Amino acid sequence: MLNFSNITVRLGGTVILDGATAALPPGARVGMIGRNGAGKSTLMKVVAGLLEPDDGNVGIPKGARMGYIAQEAPAGAETPLDTVLAADTERAALLLEAETADEPDRIGEIHERLNMIEAHSAPARAAKILIGLGFDEKAQQQPMDSFSGGWRMRVALAALLFSQPELLLLDEPSNHLDLEATLWLENFLTSYQATILVISHERDLLNNVVDHILHLQGGKTTLYPGGYDAFEKQRAERQAQMASSREKQLAQREKLQAYVDRWGAKAHSAKQAQSRVKALSRMEPIAAAIEDPSLSFHFPSPAELKPPLITLDDAAVGYGDNIILSDLNLRLDPDDRTALLGRNGNGKTTLARLLASQLEPKAGAMNKSGKLTVGYFTQYQVEELDTTDTPLEHMTRLMKDAKPGAVRAQLGRFGFSGDKATMKVGKLSGGERARLALALITRDAPHLLILDEPTNHLDVDAREALVHALNEYTGAVILVSHDRHMLELTADRLVMVDSGKAAEFSGTLNDYTDFVLGKNQAAKPTAGGGGGNRKEERRLAAERRKQQSELRKAAGTAEKKIETLGKKLSDIDQAMFDPATAEQEFADLTMTELMKLRSTIQDELEQSEAAWLKANEALETANA
Repeated sequence: MLNFSNITVRLGGTVILDGATAALPPGARVGMIGRNGAGKSTLMKVVAGLLEPDDGNVGIPKGARMGYIAQEAPAGAETPLDTVLAADTERAALLLEAETADEPDRIGEIHERLNMIEAHSAPARAAKILIGLGFDEKAQQQPMDSFSGGWRMRVALAALLFSQPELLLLDEPSNHLDLEATLWLENFLTSYQATILVISHERDLLNNVVDHILHLQGGKTTLYPGGYDAFEKQRAERQAQMASSREKQLAQREKLQAYVDRWGAKAHSAKQAQSRVKALSRMEPIAAAIEDPSLSFHFPSPAELKPPLITLDDAAVGYGDNIILSDLNLRLDPDDRTALLGRNGNGKTTLARLLASQLEPKAGAMNKSGKLTVGYFTQYQVEELDTTDTPLEHMTRLMKDAKPGAVRAQLGRFGFSGDKATMKVGKLSGGERARLALALITRDAPHLLILDEPTNHLDVDAREALVHALNEYTGAVILVSHDRHMLELTADRLVMVDSGKAAEFSGTLNDYTDFVLGKNQAAKPTAGGGGGNRKEERRLAAERRKQQSELRKAAGTAEKKIETLGKKLSDIDQAMFDPATAEQEFADLTMTELMKLRSTIQDELEQSEAAWLKANEALETANA
């Protein structure tokens, strides 16, 4: 259905795509992934015909209908329903012609074709898609100009899905969606009968919807069968094979070079030496596995506070005279990990702002611990960063009385060390700016983190790093996110915000998924701040997080020790076999002393390897 060959794109003198090549099977459902800035959107624009490559070509069957969302969201006086219906251009053209056609044969042909494409059911199908994306019947009849950019992009997505293209191109379709709409979209795409190419960082979507992963790295593409979990396993195996091949190649290069260095000037061996020089020149170096040391999240843990951190008693909150939420009864403890559920517009952000003390209760009471500090992350903070300043300048302004070392240390927790700390924010990627915003709001080690859609600018690897950081953080967390994988791994308490109320959801996140999709109506919100065994469940969940954090630290410590001891063994071996090139630490030791020291270090290495294995086995059991 779709293939592209040797796609090369240069933007501003920089090579974005470098001979990208892939052939997608007919009807394939392909998830395109890669680090931020890898060129995923660029490649999709090339496929969509919106960008001309410097080299290469794209092959699509002639006459195949392709669908891609334009960058500009639809606007104007038309309603969302009319906008979506207009996406079926054939139906719209036939209906328009039917109003003026006067030849009986042509009128018959028009109505026959309208029946064939099921034009009569189009309004119901369009309405169903809009409802799934969060537009109720009233919202479907409002003018497009009355909606924000994010909601208008939802209409664009609805129009694209309604048009039913044979090649569906989606570039991060869940970016403007809440969890509920994301679940609906995932369910819709699962049953969509066409070829799909989707750029996404949603692990669940990549596992549940796609059957191939197209990985973009270094300007080139590699196609893997299966979903994201299968890709991770295959990539790990591929990297291990490359690392092994690289080590063997380096050893071979060293051996060849040693021969050339030793015998190249000798007349009787010059010919053999020359053949080895040619072998060296023909040997294509195998690249080392690329690791990003700047991919880092580490939230400083706060000082302990006695529970509760916050209590809401029959509280109400809103804007001016407009009450958004009422009868709020909620308690937050230091070990709480709470996910706020509910469609956008139902009041999740309003509740988050109340808990962050950006809004005061209109009625009832909100009581807080006197020493409570809150770190509140929103997308607006990412957008409002001064692009002409550096991360170091941003952090220095907020940590006025701190020593330069403390400022640097806080930036370092989030990967901004060395040159990254002094790079202009305007040159940082969206993911890097999100990390900077997180670094800024956690500079004082807050007792409560409130994160409103923290993953929008993060790729899959960065999201996983954020999950680990949240699980190691010892304070309380409130999450608003459409990333189900993140919610599953970090939240142990679900609060549903709906119909002007906020109450605990009685089931699991899987129950909530079924509830949203209409598969399970038994799990429902419970009144009040939760009862029964919820407190005990939260205590046990906090203990599990603490245990997992300690096991991860133990495994990390053992791994570093293994690396250190392994290098020492290598240095000792070097000193034993070639004293002239020995490290200073071992240069003056006798052979007997070196052998004794080697035996001691070997024992330590075996103990560290056993400790690492034990910690990882325990961690695997704890995560099961």
